[in-house]
Amino acid sequence: MKPDWDKLMAEYKDSSTVLIADVDCTASGKSLCSEVGVKGYPSIKYGDPSALEDYKGGRDFASLKTFADGLGPSCGPANLDLCDDAKKKQIQEFTAMGADKREVEIKEKEDTLAKLESDFKAFVDGLQAQYKAKSDEKDAAVAAIKSGSLGLLKSVHAFEKKSKTEL
Repeated sequence: MKPDWDKLMAEYKDSSTVLIADVDCTASGKSLCSEVGVKGYPSIKYGDPSALEDYKGGRDFASLKTFADGLGPSCGPANLDLCDDAKKKQIQEFTAMGADKREVEIKEKEDTLAKLESDFKAFVDGLQAQYKAKSDEKDAAVAAIKSGSLGLLKSVHAFEKKSKTEL
């Protein structure tokens, strides 16, 4: 993916409305990556810098280029002219809340998202534990059957079958 990403960055290097960049989340960019919610590598984010979204499309140049071609300014407090009436109303409501109330609501929503992620992880961990337990149980049962009499039973059966054909 890196060569395609570098090619895409070169395509947009002079754009005044779209920024295509990369950040090394293992070095100097670690705090930025943490701030925007990067959880794995490589991650692609897009949108308003204060509310980036995860890109879920293809990772080849053609897919990335097609997606990037559709990027640009979007509805928001800095671009009200790009908003429909419902979004304009929502922006007015959020503005009227005041900073303290917005911060509380942001925290509540982020806490809810964190709980959803945590609950999902616990669920997946539970499934993995169940899978391991069943897999271990199956492996033990298979080993018991094989180490028991199955091999000898097959050997006697094959010997008897061969003996009868030779007669």
